[in-house]
Order: sequence, then C-alpha cells, then structure tokens
Amino acid sequence: MGLFAEAQKYIPGGVNSPVRAFNGVGGEPLFFKRAKGARVWTEDGRELIDYIGSWGPMILGHAHPDVIEAVQKTAADGLSFGAPCALETAIAKKICAMLPSIEKVRMVSSGTESTMSALRLARGFTGRDTIVKFEGCYHGHSDSLLIKAGSGMLTMGVPSSPGVPAALAEHTITLDFNAADQVRELFAKRGEEIACIIVEPIAGNMNFIKPEPGFLETLREFCTEYGSVLIFDEVMTGFRVARGSAQELFGVRPDLTTLGKVIGGGMPAAAFGGREDIMAHIAPLGPVYQAGTLSGNPVAMAAGLATLERVDVDGFHEALGASSERLLAGLRDAAADAGVPIHTDHAGGMFGFVFSDSDRVTTFQDICNADVEYFKRFFHAMLSRDVYLAPSAFEAGFISAAHTTADINATIDRARDAMRELAGTAAA
Repeated sequence: MGLFAEAQKYIPGGVNSPVRAFNGVGGEPLFFKRAKGARVWTEDGRELIDYIGSWGPMILGHAHPDVIEAVQKTAADGLSFGAPCALETAIAKKICAMLPSIEKVRMVSSGTESTMSALRLARGFTGRDTIVKFEGCYHGHSDSLLIKAGSGMLTMGVPSSPGVPAALAEHTITLDFNAADQVRELFAKRGEEIACIIVEPIAGNMNFIKPEPGFLETLREFCTEYGSVLIFDEVMTGFRVARGSAQELFGVRPDLTTLGKVIGGGMPAAAFGGREDIMAHIAPLGPVYQAGTLSGNPVAMAAGLATLERVDVDGFHEALGASSERLLAGLRDAAADAGVPIHTDHAGGMFGFVFSDSDRVTTFQDICNADVEYFKRFFHAMLSRDVYLAPSAFEAGFISAAHTTADINATIDRARDAMRELAGTAAA
C-alpha cells in the first residue's frame, strides 16, 4: 500500500492541511523525508528544487545550520515549560525593533490563532462587531474569516465553509481587493459599526497581488477617521518581502499586525501585536481573553530568533528580490518562446505567476480568469522534472537565501523544456 493510501485510512483526505492533497492540480501528493538548503527529498529518494519552503518559513533555506543548532541546544534543556522563559522576551524585543508599528506583541502557535485573536481584540477594543475583509484573502480558518476566503478554500472550489454560523457571517463584510471606492462607500454608510479591517497587504493566497497605489492608504485613512482598527495580516509577508515587512515596503502603518511562518523558523509559532493602547486590552492586563498552553514554546522561540537575527542584515532582502526577479525573467522568456501568455510579480523572497494575457492582474477575479488548467499541466510537467511548485494556481511561491544561481538557471531550463512539451501536446 502506498503512503498516500495508508494516510487516507487514518487522516481525513490523507493530509493535515487541504492544499497538500493536490486537489488543485490532480494526482497524488509527494511525501517528504528530509530537506536541506533549496532541496527536498521524498520518501522514495527523489531530489527536488523547492519553491514552497514549507509555505514560507524557510527564508534561510531548509535546515539552516545555525537554526538547527539553536533548536538542538534549546531542546536539550526541555521542550516546553508552560511558564515564562527568557527566549519569549528576546524574540518579542526583536520583533518590536524590526516592526516599529508593534509596541507590544503576544506569541501564539499558528497564523490562524494570531488573526483570530487580533479580530477578538479589535472587537473588544472598539466595542463593535462588524469586520471587513477582502475576497480572495485568506486569514486562517477561524469562523469569521472563512467567508469568501482564499488559499485552500479557492483551491477546493469552496468560497465559504459549512459550519460557519449564519449569524456570525452577518458581522463579516467582504469587499473586492484593491477596490478603494468600495471602502469609501462602505464607511460612508456604516463606518460607526466597523470594528476593523483585516487585509493581506500583498495578497499571497490568491497567487500574488500587490496593492494598487492608494489602496492601503485609503484603508488607513478611513480606519483613522472612524476609530476602526487596521489589521495587516503579514503571516506570509512578515520579514519575507522586506526587513520591515510589507508595511515598510508600502509606507503604511497598521494598528495591529499578525505574524507567522518566518518568525517560527519552521517551528509552529506566530504572533500578533501593535499599538500599546490596543494590546493593553488583552488579558491579564485587560478584559479580552486570549491564552495558549504552548504559546512562547522555547524551542520554537529559539528557531524563530535565530532566523530573524540572520534576516535582519543589510542587503538580505535585496538579494532575495534579485533571485526572484532572475527566476521570473527566465519564466517570462521561456513562456515567450513557447507562445504562452504569462504575468509575473514579486517582492523580496515571495513571487507569483499566472498564465494570463492581461497586462494588469490586480483582483481576485483577474486570477480566476487566468488559465488554471494550463497551470495544472505545467505544475506536473515541472514536478516530473524535479521542481516543486505550489500545488495550486492560487498560491504564491517562495525563494530562499539558499537558492543559488545554478538552482534558478536549472529551474528556468526545465520550465522552458516543460512549456515546449506542453506546446507540442497542445498542437497534437
């Protein structure tokens, strides 16, 4: 019995997160045994160039020796205390130094936990119930945020989830990403009801879509005017697209920020933080309850701190951006040779590409209008050439500091070969 068949006997769908099941591209998922640098190895010994990086955390590359050493050293002293430890303060101090908008920060164990807690805090702080989100943005799987969600929800073809109470959905307003006019209209009508806006400053769960000029600024303007809380979900973009994350890149200061992925260095860790007056409403200082038995886990804190210390270096993100651009330039060239329309974009070590002849890809609908079927075929053509891309047309890709020029050149060569093969198949 194969590994996937065996897994399906005991795990729903055989996976512990839906996108992993390959439903978005067809076929069966690979099972990995080890990873190092820019490479992953399957249980049956295949070696692949990896552009997922555990969905973003592995910004230094897999199994970075300094991170592994920090984890091993910390683990030797105990895996969990359920009590304060100095490493929690050390990483909190580091996060606050790198993100000036964060004056106080609370550690949690997952991105979903961070966004869920930030929403509760925003509601508790404002005394309001209504939240605003944007179609195609995914903020984890808490109930309020599974209304027209992105990421795996798009991949599965389900824009909302059963099990979300209708009464809760009534308190969630979904607008179009990059539609500043919709934000203005909504606040003019219902601004006094709105507790918060939550947004991915770069939408990485419907491929990769940057904010249009003025969009984030509009969110900031109306949240300030109406006393609503502006939440940037930087679980993906945090410390990946720039030293100071997307908020530094675009020059817009949120009230709260949610973080994950990079700050755990590959271990389960996340955080939410922001203005001190808002964070003062969290228990034990204030009435908004939030807790977590394994929050601030010392091993995860050690991995995250070791990662952030190596990311917080002059030129680090510029080098990642150059690698991303080199990869995407090669994909554009390969696509042009094959006569395939493609749109690409990137920031730091995060990138996206869609097979579309549109000059502008700025909305969820633009992504849906792209050639998803071609992507599925391209994904498998690349997988057969030992290149591991995200198994969904609605996900961003990730480059690490471990990707070499040789890795990128090899990927481009294989992409060119794959597109030629698909062109031949299409012609036949």
